[in-house]
Amino acid sequence: MTVLDSFQDHDGFDAIIMGRENVPYHFAFTRTAKHQAGKAPTKENLLVFYLPDHAEWENAVERMKATGFVPVSAFNPYWDKKGVTFEDPDGYRIVLQQTDWAP
Repeated sequence: MTVLDSFQDHDGFDAIIMGRENVPYHFAFTRTAKHQAGKAPTKENLLVFYLPDHAEWENAVERMKATGFVPVSAFNPYWDKKGVTFEDPDGYRIVLQQTDWAP
């Protein structure tokens, strides 16, 4: 993913919009100094990205670390076997999983 857009102080909110060019979805990471959003209900509230290519996965993990995110132990040990979990200041978690997804 790349940064597609960003804004500051739009009605008191700042955001970075991330995604891929020409796809019909994106992620908006917002913050405000006016109030706290609160913690996620559980440590199992996850957004999982499956990255089967080892080099792509390794680069994604390093980019997360370079922006200041620190890996945390997953609540479910399954995610630690082939992935790295990161938690944002509000308690929401993402997993970068080094495998492909198969239902």
